[in-house]
Amino acid sequence: MELAHSLLLNEEAYNQLGEVQKAEFIFDWLRYLEKLLLATSKSDVKEKQKALVEQLLSLLNSSPGPPTRKLLAKNLGVLYSIGDTFSVYETIDKCNDLIRSKDDSPSYLPTKLAAVVCLGSLYKKLGRILVNTFTDTVGNILKAMKSAESQGRYEIMLSLQNILNGLGAAATPCHRDVYKAAKSCLTDRSMAVRCAAAKCLLELQKEAIFMWSTDLDSVATLCFKSFEGSNYDVRISVSKLLGTVLARAIISKHPGAVSRQSIRRVSLEEVLELLGTGFLRGSSGFLRASGDMLKGTSSVSRDVRVGVTQAYVVFVSTLGGIWLEKNFATFLSHILSLVSQSHPKATQTQTDAVCGRRCVSFILRATIGGLLGEKAQIAAAKDICQAIWKLKKVVDAVMNDGNMEIRLGSTDVTASQHMLVCALQELGNLIYSLGTTAAPLLQDSSAGILDSVISVILHPSISVRLATAWCLHCIAVALPSYLTPLLDRCLERLTVLKSSPEAVTGFSFAVAALLGAVKHCPLGIPHGKGKIIMTLAEDLLCSAVQNSRLSAQRTQAGWLLIAALMTLGPAVVSHHLARLLLLWKCVFPVSPKDLETEKSRGDSFTWQVTLEGRAGALCAVKSFVSHCGDLLTEEVIQHLLPPLPCAVDLLTQLSSVLKTYGSTLKMPSVVYRQRLYELLILLPPETYEENFCAILKELAADLTASDIQVAASAFLLPPLCHQDDLVILSPLLQETDHRFIEEQLLLGNGIACGSLEYDPYSIYEKDVEGDSVPKPLSPVLSVISSAVKLFGVVCAHVGEAQRLSVLEQLLDSIKHTKGARQQVVQLHVVSSLSSFLKTWALHSLSLIIDSAGPLYHMHVEPTLSLIIMLLLNVPPTHAEVHQSLGRCLNALITTLGPELQGNSTSISTLRTSCLLGCAVMQDNPDCLVQAQAISCLQQLHMFAPRHVNLSSLVSCLCVNLCSPYLLLRRAVLACLRQLVQREAAEVSEHAVLLAKDNREELTSDANIREVGLEGALLTLLDKETDQKLCHDIKETLNHMLTSMAVDKLSFWLKLCKDVLAASADFTTVTCVDTMQEEEGDKGDDASVLTTGNDDKSFPFTNPRWATRVFAAECVCRIINQCENAHSAHFDIALAQEMKKRDSRNDFLVLHLADLIRMAFMAATDHSDQLRLSGLETLLVVIRRFAAIPEPEFPGHVILEQYQANVGAALRPAFTSETPPDVTAKACQVCSAWIASGVVSDLNDLRRVHQLLVSSLTKIQAGKEALSHLYNESASTMEILAVLKAWAEVYIIAVERHKSHRQPLKTIPCSEESVRNGPHSTDGLLDLVHTDLSTLSRLWLAALQDFALLTLPSEFASQLPVEGGAFYTAETSENAKLHYYNSWALILHATALWLTSTGFVVADPDEEAAHLSRPVTPTSMCQGSSSGATVKSPEDVCTDRFHLILGISVEFLCSLRSDATMESITACLHALQALLDVPWPRSKIGSDQDLGIELLNVLHRVILTRESPSIQLASLEVVRQIICAAQEHVKEKRRSAEVDDGAAEKETLPEFGEGKDTGGLVPGKSLVFATLELCVCILVRQLPELNPKLTGSPGVKATKPQVLSEDGSRLVSAALVILSELPAVCSPEGSISILPTILYLTIGVLRETAVKLPGGQLPSTVAASLQALKGILSSPMARAEKSHSAWTDLLRSALTTILDCWDPVDGTHQELDEISLLTAITVFILSTSPEVTTIPCLQKRCIEKFKATLEIKDPVVQIKTYQLLLSIFQYPNPAVSYPYIYSLVSSIVEKLQEIDKRKPEDTAELQIFQEGIKVLQALVAIAEEQHRSQLVACLLPILISFLLDDNDLGSATSVMKNLHDFALQNLMQIGPQYSSVFKNVMASSPALKARLEAAIKGNQESVKIKIPTSKHTKNPGKNTSIQLKTNFL
Repeated sequence: MELAHSLLLNEEAYNQLGEVQKAEFIFDWLRYLEKLLLATSKSDVKEKQKALVEQLLSLLNSSPGPPTRKLLAKNLGVLYSIGDTFSVYETIDKCNDLIRSKDDSPSYLPTKLAAVVCLGSLYKKLGRILVNTFTDTVGNILKAMKSAESQGRYEIMLSLQNILNGLGAAATPCHRDVYKAAKSCLTDRSMAVRCAAAKCLLELQKEAIFMWSTDLDSVATLCFKSFEGSNYDVRISVSKLLGTVLARAIISKHPGAVSRQSIRRVSLEEVLELLGTGFLRGSSGFLRASGDMLKGTSSVSRDVRVGVTQAYVVFVSTLGGIWLEKNFATFLSHILSLVSQSHPKATQTQTDAVCGRRCVSFILRATIGGLLGEKAQIAAAKDICQAIWKLKKVVDAVMNDGNMEIRLGSTDVTASQHMLVCALQELGNLIYSLGTTAAPLLQDSSAGILDSVISVILHPSISVRLATAWCLHCIAVALPSYLTPLLDRCLERLTVLKSSPEAVTGFSFAVAALLGAVKHCPLGIPHGKGKIIMTLAEDLLCSAVQNSRLSAQRTQAGWLLIAALMTLGPAVVSHHLARLLLLWKCVFPVSPKDLETEKSRGDSFTWQVTLEGRAGALCAVKSFVSHCGDLLTEEVIQHLLPPLPCAVDLLTQLSSVLKTYGSTLKMPSVVYRQRLYELLILLPPETYEENFCAILKELAADLTASDIQVAASAFLLPPLCHQDDLVILSPLLQETDHRFIEEQLLLGNGIACGSLEYDPYSIYEKDVEGDSVPKPLSPVLSVISSAVKLFGVVCAHVGEAQRLSVLEQLLDSIKHTKGARQQVVQLHVVSSLSSFLKTWALHSLSLIIDSAGPLYHMHVEPTLSLIIMLLLNVPPTHAEVHQSLGRCLNALITTLGPELQGNSTSISTLRTSCLLGCAVMQDNPDCLVQAQAISCLQQLHMFAPRHVNLSSLVSCLCVNLCSPYLLLRRAVLACLRQLVQREAAEVSEHAVLLAKDNREELTSDANIREVGLEGALLTLLDKETDQKLCHDIKETLNHMLTSMAVDKLSFWLKLCKDVLAASADFTTVTCVDTMQEEEGDKGDDASVLTTGNDDKSFPFTNPRWATRVFAAECVCRIINQCENAHSAHFDIALAQEMKKRDSRNDFLVLHLADLIRMAFMAATDHSDQLRLSGLETLLVVIRRFAAIPEPEFPGHVILEQYQANVGAALRPAFTSETPPDVTAKACQVCSAWIASGVVSDLNDLRRVHQLLVSSLTKIQAGKEALSHLYNESASTMEILAVLKAWAEVYIIAVERHKSHRQPLKTIPCSEESVRNGPHSTDGLLDLVHTDLSTLSRLWLAALQDFALLTLPSEFASQLPVEGGAFYTAETSENAKLHYYNSWALILHATALWLTSTGFVVADPDEEAAHLSRPVTPTSMCQGSSSGATVKSPEDVCTDRFHLILGISVEFLCSLRSDATMESITACLHALQALLDVPWPRSKIGSDQDLGIELLNVLHRVILTRESPSIQLASLEVVRQIICAAQEHVKEKRRSAEVDDGAAEKETLPEFGEGKDTGGLVPGKSLVFATLELCVCILVRQLPELNPKLTGSPGVKATKPQVLSEDGSRLVSAALVILSELPAVCSPEGSISILPTILYLTIGVLRETAVKLPGGQLPSTVAASLQALKGILSSPMARAEKSHSAWTDLLRSALTTILDCWDPVDGTHQELDEISLLTAITVFILSTSPEVTTIPCLQKRCIEKFKATLEIKDPVVQIKTYQLLLSIFQYPNPAVSYPYIYSLVSSIVEKLQEIDKRKPEDTAELQIFQEGIKVLQALVAIAEEQHRSQLVACLLPILISFLLDDNDLGSATSVMKNLHDFALQNLMQIGPQYSSVFKNVMASSPALKARLEAAIKGNQESVKIKIPTSKHTKNPGKNTSIQLKTNFL
């Protein structure tokens, strides 16, 4: 195929190919040429133009197929538009000649058609250049059309469309001729020709004024005719034509005076009347009504009605939303009148009425729902409400008439019913789609929405009553706060009006519909409503027999209420289950005998009521089984079974009952049948197996009944087919935007489509799909559907013989029927078998695919070439062939899969063919074929991305983004979603470039040029109603956001801002801006407001609340994406600096004003969902930006200037009418804001704090006083949210207080701190203290509740009957979730509060006085109820202690996978706080088992959670447990010593672990558990410590390593714990653990002793040295019983450290000498002398010091001197003297050496200073006889560094420092050792002279410098070393 890629056709290559390949080659060349012509320079094109034209024209004669001729024509047009045009006339003549040709053979047809297409393309491209020739051409084409067949007519129409398009107004002379030709084609027998004619006329009406003026009526009539017998595509095309022409008639400004006389102006009323005529009378027009019509026997065919319905929508959509707003009242009354009684033909049968109502509903939904913004929709809802009131008045007038006959027969009543149904359904849909933004509408008393809706509940028509109930359902789903009041109101009316049949049915429908709404309202309804409803239902059922006038209604109402109640789920139903089972048992006779007796009694009416009741009971049980699966225990099933055999018996006897009592029972018996089948489908088959035979017979009879005349395919086959195969069954089954009205065409003219009145029980059952009302089919159809399903179930469970006999029976039935009936029976039988075979079929299908997948490869090539050949040759008019070919191509691509990436010739050929096939399909006019093409390209892109041209694919996707065809839009989005996962940026760029190239195909709907693909998708999301499509759009946008938001930050934020601001209430936004502190306000902050005036900056007009919620969620996602990007996103100084450097840099922090504004707009909206999203955004902003400092105002943060906005955003959430979930979220934001520390001034903080205080006051009143609008668990949620918020604030307050002042203040001193005023550091704590006594009590109560709720189910009987402090027993399941969300912070806060009180209980009575909440028996023993005994303070404390400990251990020992980091951390912090106080520590210390259990739990946490912060917190608790144990052991030892003061010490019992034996038992030993845990931590960080890993317990040479900061902290914490362990043991016990502890401590030292710059020690080394010091100085080392063992072990440890120095295995380790030397020093100084003074060890230690002194590194030398100093000063001479003797001479030598060569830098200066300090120390400790000798050494060295006056001026700073240091020391030594000093001075006059000169010369400067020199001696180095050596 590469040979095809040239400007001229490669004829040599072409001629070598076979026929099929030639066609492919030509098509590929033409595709390439199309792109190449646009890219080639004009001169090059002109040079080759002649040859190219010849080649293209020669192709006309080669019978090109449809796609080829289209491309050929396109290329000719492009070629002439780029090159010269002088030969174009020849080309046109050539084409005209070809068309005139008399050759009518089929082989010549493609040439003629190609010529027609070429003419169209040339005129379209060149337009008015060809104006001279066009009359001849059009005449010629029209002449040819007279003899053309359908394909010719189709191409001619499209060609004329192109000619008209190119010539514009210049084509006027031919307009009438074209119009005449197109008129005939518009009613052509070929549907494709009708579509083409509609397109041609649509083009024509742009210039042909007569179409929308003088000929308007005939155009309309023509369109109505065209709808007759039409298919979906024709209805789409013709309705577009009709709608556009009618809209044009209304809005056009008529041009010029010349034509004025021939123009008639058309009013809106005329246009609507015209459309109404089509809707009501079809194509028979105004006066030309046929005889049938006049006799009233014929009604309009459904396809005309559906077509006109679509035209209405096009008409209004073309005029637009603003027009509709202005003319809404007129439009509404017209549309509703379509189903009024003034047009009886529209509603003469129920079937017609149902279909007519559907059409009206569709028009209203598509226009009001699709075109109006939310404000306009609210206005529309008021208009609809007015319409309902008017209709209601008419009915009232009639109903108040005394004459019963007049009432029931009145046409006025029936007249209004269909209008009311449509109005109510649309009102419901409208409010449903508005959600909580409709709140102002319902609060507006002048509109009276609820009153008007409820007033029609008593309408005599059942359809109206059901529609009213549905409308109430929608209101309740949209506005959950209305659910309970509506339910109460309906229940109250139902109870009062029990004697009115209309009221009983109407209000029971309403209650059922409202109960169905509960599952859509997360906040639920109060639990007690279930009981009221159940009681009422029972009452209705019991009173049904009392009044025969009401029997049927009350029976139906009773069962309906029970069935609807079941949807509330197990939590509610479990309380009423016994009553339900009793009613169920009573409704059927007990035995077959009773049934027989029953049959002989009664009359037609009683049987009607009986069947109604039993059907209702079956429905209630079915509802129970499907909604309360959890309650279906074995026991319950046993109770359900007894009535079943009787129910089946009645089923078998229904026919005889019908015979006896007449046909009035026909409908009730069908309903009974259907209900029984539905229930049996749900029950396990084995529960009714003894009835299988009877059931099968009945099913067979139903499937083959003699009186069925239904086109059953419509409702039976879809559930059994795959979605993609439905189109094969019937094009009507495909999913479209018009599915709601198209469905009615499936069922044939005699059958009604689904409607609510066919099954009132569906009112609570169906979920709201999108926004449509449930549409159950009539029982006659539903029963077959259920029978089919049940047949499959039963047939699979009966024996083989039985199955065969039933199948034979079915076959016989098929044989005995004929014609259409036979078809129907066949369909029923096939459907029932399909449902039985479905399970087998799926299995076999998977086997076939598995086995044939690879084998099919050999067939791929021939199949593919056949597909391509057919695609290139089958006429486009045969759409279904192309659709099937597309499906085949898709399957082939899937079969080839990833092989398509290959480079072999065969694969390359296959790939090219696949791409070619896709290209042909993309050009096909049929939308389903285009969708297939996109789907194929998507597959190809997945398997071989390099070979799919992304640019052209994206172009194709953008063009179809707003296609009117749902399936095409779905294909586009499915493909886009896949593309952006890999190449989001590229896709976005291609889309924008394409839009900038201004390709005319890009529909105006997708405004890509301005808002990019992302903005276009957001706009589409706003308009789209299809759920699947909306999901794909969101996914696509999320993928794009994830990969691009950081790089295109401003763009994305502007998109979100535009969506949120487009419908923001600007008054609210401005009011906050005035509150904003002016000084801090940035200039660009007002941007959101200014853009409001300029329409251009608002690409989004009135976006719906759901779109705004998505935009707010996007803002949060953008912030999260920036977190993982550059740090400048959250650092304003850095961001501003980088922005200055390069203005293209963009960072999130620079947009903070916008983020706050968006969060504010969302948080203060009318929509509750948007408020929640806004508050979440605000929360994210606070958490991410709280800590960012404001560079201009040091000490302040950037969020501080927005505190007014934050306050204003939060305030509305605390009003009384706000739903609990919004208040709960707002509490979370409040606490985050207070805790963030943004606002430091207490007065400012009080604004938000006050909101929390108001909430606290509200919840103190207890669960009784909280809102009764929602379920009790909603109150629980709100209460816990408030308590959690306070907990967070308290925790932060305590933390801040601690960081300012270490000891935590106890409560009594709060008054004094209040006096300190608002600037005291613990001001926040003071704010909380006011409410702390209340809070602590509520917190404890909440924890008590949580503890009860988390008990295992076996303890359920112990739970309090009435529930806890904040939950009721009935709603405990729902409440659990809320407790799970908040317990952790409450636990932490409670622990802190208990800590602050030191576990001292205040007087309980005094505490109780603060709290008005009624105290439950469970509320933690304070103010306990009168009967209980008052507990002692000790018991109260113990209870509280165990409560906190119990909750913590329960949680930590079984961490769920969804446990949050926040909960685990809070829980561990609570334990830390608890163990900070002596009393709880003593409880833990004295209960060893408790300590061990806690340690095991913590060990488990460390093992299962990798987070360093959690592991550190766990280790801190471990340390506290060990401290508690130490304290306990100390206390026992002390008290034992006190008790046995007189006794001998030997007799004292051993305390501590290990007792006398030293044995530690795993599982029983605290120390062992701690060791396990510490080893776990250490080995994880340093695997080399594990002897198993390293292969030997000895020292292994490995390179030391620096751990991460977290790793170092963990290791350090573990070492601290290890060093504490000996103190918990007895002496023998300590001997057992010492080797382990030493091994680990020295191991850490060895593995991490890395040399760091500046002589710093790694933190792990410092920790191990500190631990060593702790271990070595342990009292156990000196205790009698353990002294010798410890000494031996410590010597071994010292040896190990010394061995670390020596090269092992010949390799020298790079260990830090300082670390090892320090470790040795720690040993020397901390152990008893006998450990280190044995000669062999002492000698090695001294050698190490000597060796280290020789190291040239100054840092090492300084450190060595410091360590030696501490050893020399050791009080025990046995330890220090050997070191002094061995090392002092070399130290003096070193100093003298420095003295000779004079120090050159500060390091040498410091070495010298440290050396002098050592000598000075020696002088101090030396015996008298040696002291003079040492001073004599020291003085000359010091004096040699003194400078005289002359030298001092020119000396270096080092020498000056040295001079000062020497002088200062001399001044000290002189007076101290005066005699020695004098002797030396006397013996050396030179020295004396030098000293005196220095003292005199520097007298003044000494005074100044001596004090400062202390500080200037390089303070950095010194202080750091002092810090590091503090463990010595």
